[in-house]
Amino acid sequence: MIQKFLYLEWKAFFRSASFATNLALKILMGFVAIYFILIFLALGVGAFYILKKMNLDPIVTVNQFLIYYVLMDLIIRLLLQKIPVMNIRPMLIFPIKKSTIVHFSLGKTVLSFFNLVHCFFLIPFCVVLIIEGYDVVSVMLWYTAIFSLLFTNNFLNILLSNKDNLFAIFLALAAILGGLHYYGLFNITEFTAPFFNAIFNTYWAFAIPVLVLIVLYYITFQYFKKNLYLDAGLSNKHDEAKTEELTWLNQFGTIGTFLKNDIKLIKRNKRSKTTVGLSVMFLFYGFLFFTNGIEAYNNPIMHIFAGIFVSGGFLITFGQFVPSWDSAYYQLMMTQNIPYKGYLSSKWWLMVIATIVTTTIASFYLYFGWQVYLTIVVGAIYNIGVNSHLVLLGGAYTKTPIDLSSGKGAFGDKKAFNVKTMLISLPQLGLPVLLYWAGSTLAGANVGLAIVASAGVIGFAFKDKVFTLIEKIYKSEKYATIAAYKQKG
Repeated sequence: MIQKFLYLEWKAFFRSASFATNLALKILMGFVAIYFILIFLALGVGAFYILKKMNLDPIVTVNQFLIYYVLMDLIIRLLLQKIPVMNIRPMLIFPIKKSTIVHFSLGKTVLSFFNLVHCFFLIPFCVVLIIEGYDVVSVMLWYTAIFSLLFTNNFLNILLSNKDNLFAIFLALAAILGGLHYYGLFNITEFTAPFFNAIFNTYWAFAIPVLVLIVLYYITFQYFKKNLYLDAGLSNKHDEAKTEELTWLNQFGTIGTFLKNDIKLIKRNKRSKTTVGLSVMFLFYGFLFFTNGIEAYNNPIMHIFAGIFVSGGFLITFGQFVPSWDSAYYQLMMTQNIPYKGYLSSKWWLMVIATIVTTTIASFYLYFGWQVYLTIVVGAIYNIGVNSHLVLLGGAYTKTPIDLSSGKGAFGDKKAFNVKTMLISLPQLGLPVLLYWAGSTLAGANVGLAIVASAGVIGFAFKDKVFTLIEKIYKSEKYATIAAYKQKG
């Protein structure tokens, strides 16, 4: 039966309406996977000798920080890992055991890249430990325990996939623990390192993560088996209805009407809430650049890159999916007498307001000096004048229907990748860096910032003409967009 399921999955892939896109994306993702595999391999082989050179015990040091490794793995899964699913309704009318269907569906998650990539760090690291004379049994039991914890994250992600805001909660937890550790206020590793050391130094402690994994798999299995029936998810859900008039926006006419819809969409749906959470993450992106935490980023030219991200988190994460946010009712909207310019202007104003608010909140970067905050302000000006137009232009070609009830895929989607959107995205980050480099090389950092800000002001000055051009493109892509939103394959 498992072979039959694999055969059906293979047929589904090749018969998919987006087969060519899927194949191209898998090839591209293959190169990305190879890149990360090489990084993990290098870490797995080199970590032991690097730590030895620093006069540190490799296994003790790795055990000390494993809590952060496991926690960050869970955070990344909650953000990026999609849950493999089957179309189970046709299966349920055949004499196939429910347990077989559930076991197969859960088994698909085991082969996820998010699980396999850890092999390329843990296996080489364990091999080096054995070569260097560590006890073979201890190394194998330690490996079994750590991988059990990582697979526990896999099934936790499945159980928690429908819970809102967990990604932000776990991220905040990791940030708080890391910050307290860095400043010496509280060291979580003092409590977790003895457990991981016990896994390596005893022959019984490894059983704890293994038993946790078995119990969690059983719980996950029973949960899905219990809910595996034809009308699952079809029963009416009775939620408390809340109305929000937002009448103060009526004074802005058509734009105000669209803004009300966008605000309600953001507040009521999981995907949009996840996007807002991501934009908050971008707000702290500047710490990588302005604190000299990473040597490669300790470059004034790269600071303008950070300024774009810090001030434009919402613009980047929300704007790239215009008009996909409205994909569920886009066909109905296109049958109404709705001016495209008013629709696009509402999205533009939403991104501009968010950029201004984000830039204001980012004033805490003044701690690093006026020059740093000035860089963020200049990035905001460029975002408002140039990038806001570019993301709207790219949206005309994205054509990615969005499931508002799911928080997955907030960074992007396979159909969002195409040559046109890639070419449009290049000026978003590359052009301001190039302008700043040219100005700072010729006359100094302030001149570089002035040139980037001038580009934003010029873009804002030509807003109406640019919107006219974007409106024409949206009209020309109208029926292709409607067809794409109808596509279920």
